[in-house]
Amino acid sequence: AEVRGEAWGPGAEWLLEQLPELLGAADDPSVFVPRHRLLAVTRHRRPGLRLTRTGLVLESLIPSILEQKVTTDEAYRAWRSLVRKFGEPAPGPAPGRMCVMPDAETWRLIPSWEWHRAGVDNKRASTILRAVRVAVRMEEAVRMAPAQAQARLEVVPGVGPWTSAEVVQRSHGAADAVTVGDLHLPGIVGWALAGDRDADDSVMLELLEPYAGQRHRAARLILLSGRGPARRAPRMPRGDIGRL
Repeated sequence: AEVRGEAWGPGAEWLLEQLPELLGAADDPSVFVPRHRLLAVTRHRRPGLRLTRTGLVLESLIPSILEQKVTTDEAYRAWRSLVRKFGEPAPGPAPGRMCVMPDAETWRLIPSWEWHRAGVDNKRASTILRAVRVAVRMEEAVRMAPAQAQARLEVVPGVGPWTSAEVVQRSHGAADAVTVGDLHLPGIVGWALAGDRDADDSVMLELLEPYAGQRHRAARLILLSGRGPARRAPRMPRGDIGRL
């Protein structure tokens, strides 16, 4: 009853409806059949793993665009800076400074210098602006099958297979949407399943073929296993275009 009260604001009803899927209730991990000992052991150690489904496309698309070609820390910093500056305080009991993502119109009106201050280059900012201009069409993708949703997202210039896969993994809970074009994932999968740290996307997809229909889940389990090749070079240097 308290959750339905006015203190939680107009988003409370939506949250109550979506909560089961946000917690992974719509996911069925029992269909996954491990074909490698590493995955069998990891699944046994992580019995609570569920692929969640947010049902929200832009909330996954915008941060995924921010992650293009930069370090995770840089992308998180940009997302935090923009959401805190242009978002609204989260409804209901919430930690201080927690904000909800701005709506499409607010994203569209963010001045160019604010993107710069947040460390977002013109290419990523322009891609986000193109996406929010067709926000309704983007959100319609949630009612499509993951493959069709990816095709819809990739109509936006600057959104490719890497970004669209990252989106449907979250918005759709897509168990088979394996990420291609990633800097690290092919080597991690290659090392875990075949001892090949130099694997590329084609090798990764071949190794994951026995998990067709569940390739993203297999990749998630590999990442959770902690089994990956040792680094051969320093971490990617962090940039800060906001200081330029």
